[in-house]
Amino acid sequence: MTHTVRIAVIGAGAWGTALALQAARAGAEVSLWARNPAAMSAGRVMPRLPGYALPSSITVSDVMPRQADLILLACPMQHLRATARTVPPCAPLIACCKGIEQATGLMPLQVLEEIFPHSVLGVLSGPNFAHEIAAGLPAAAVLASADRTQARRLADLLTTAAFRLYASDDPTGVQLGGAAKNVVAIAAGATMGAKLGENARAALITRSIAELSRLSHALGGRPETLSGLAGIGDLLLTCTGAASRNYRLGLAIGQGTPAQQAADALEGVAEGRATAPALLQLARQHGAGTPVIATVTSLLAGTIDMDDASQLLLSRPVGHEFA
Repeated sequence: MTHTVRIAVIGAGAWGTALALQAARAGAEVSLWARNPAAMSAGRVMPRLPGYALPSSITVSDVMPRQADLILLACPMQHLRATARTVPPCAPLIACCKGIEQATGLMPLQVLEEIFPHSVLGVLSGPNFAHEIAAGLPAAAVLASADRTQARRLADLLTTAAFRLYASDDPTGVQLGGAAKNVVAIAAGATMGAKLGENARAALITRSIAELSRLSHALGGRPETLSGLAGIGDLLLTCTGAASRNYRLGLAIGQGTPAQQAADALEGVAEGRATAPALLQLARQHGAGTPVIATVTSLLAGTIDMDDASQLLLSRPVGHEFA
């Protein structure tokens, strides 16, 4: 008798809802944990992702799962620790959030390792907008774990023809790409908001990849991971897509709106705001030069304006491209 895969998704925001729909599409029996299940409409639509009805194979509940084959943690990064502490370690846990914990400077798997030292852990990242995943449009992502065989086995539970999930054994590089892309997206949005042009944005994104490769190497990750879906793939989407909250935040800042006011006007959280200073501190601890991240951090703090930011980056020595 064939076993029906059971997947639990913790977090019923836009991304968690989209992942629940993808898991159901992959043939799984899905439980979607929501803080307020009553918010689901009579048409089985979650408020953070309107327009996408949940099939009957998805159960919405405020009770944490006691049995599952896979648990997807789809809460915001700054809430990961508190949420994870309430989850029974009954299955492999996959962090589906991107960023750095502001209070500790830890990446998602480092947070989970403190709470679940004996569990199988992984991270899912890539160029994915929630509404497109929910609609079943073609997409690809990476599932990374320290054990490549384990990563492939877990990735297969979510993979379909339209959602290609690749395996990786470089969780450090994958997590760094997922965290930093939000910071670079703020810089890219600010570049366009200040009308510095498409050339400037392309140069910024490209130099950011070199910057992140250096940081990945310093942290023990593989620089080449930043050339894949979790690196350049996610950067291209987040730095050019109008659906990106981080890009929209940068766009408003580039147009002259104070950072706090721009953030308050967003629907949802721009993770790059919390990630930028945490990532900068991490880079400094490891002696990695990260001028783009440093500039975005200062821009968000209001200690420099767009003219200052442009001069800081343009005044850097050019040298050899790959030196």
